[in-house]
Amino acid sequence: MKTISTTLRALAHLLGYPDSELRAHLPELQAALHAEQALSPSRLAELDALIGRLANRRGLDAEADHVELFDRGHGTALHLFEHVHGDSRDRGPAMVDLCKTYEAAGLFLAPGELPDHLTVVLQYASTQPPAQAKAFLGEITHILQVIFSALLRREAAHACVLAALLDLAGEKAQAVSVPVEPELDDSWAEPMAFDGCSTQGQSRPGQPQPIQIVKNPALAAAPARSTAAPSQGASA
Repeated sequence: MKTISTTLRALAHLLGYPDSELRAHLPELQAALHAEQALSPSRLAELDALIGRLANRRGLDAEADHVELFDRGHGTALHLFEHVHGDSRDRGPAMVDLCKTYEAAGLFLAPGELPDHLTVVLQYASTQPPAQAKAFLGEITHILQVIFSALLRREAAHACVLAALLDLAGEKAQAVSVPVEPELDDSWAEPMAFDGCSTQGQSRPGQPQPIQIVKNPALAAAPARSTAAPSQGASA
């Protein structure tokens, strides 16, 4: 079976944060992808276009694009367990199990790395024999399809990276239904003061309304309470 380890590592880097170090190695990543020839010419052409875009983009703009694309939305999140477990308690044990899988293969996470991040997952897969690496990718294709579809909806050039991973897994990259996400600013917005008060039923909604003050019947029926000070008893 054709080797795919170099291609997996190159694709992992293309999903990484495009700082100056990564951008400096873009020509090497491109050469590695073409040298291994694990992908079709048409897919390699798409990856070439992405690499060219990253190389020609101003550094700060490329980094801002990456944050906007992968850190400001659920559908494009690269943390795989976020798509499976969300914020439930099941995510913790799944993380522990994945760490144990890495450690059994002699791999250990760097400080701050999370085991379910796709770049980390791909680095692990790249250490496995081709058949096992392909089978491992096959176990997460349903998640890869969701991320691919979300990137496709946003017309993101990085969609070709997910399509390449699906190719390596033996699956056809195709758009699946993903829920439309609200804008992050909208989902984080605090409710307005007195939100929930409605103008429904008003005779002139949107116009000043008269205020009527009425007595509370319960208070009106209660006996009046004296406000006079109590009298003092006579001294002996």
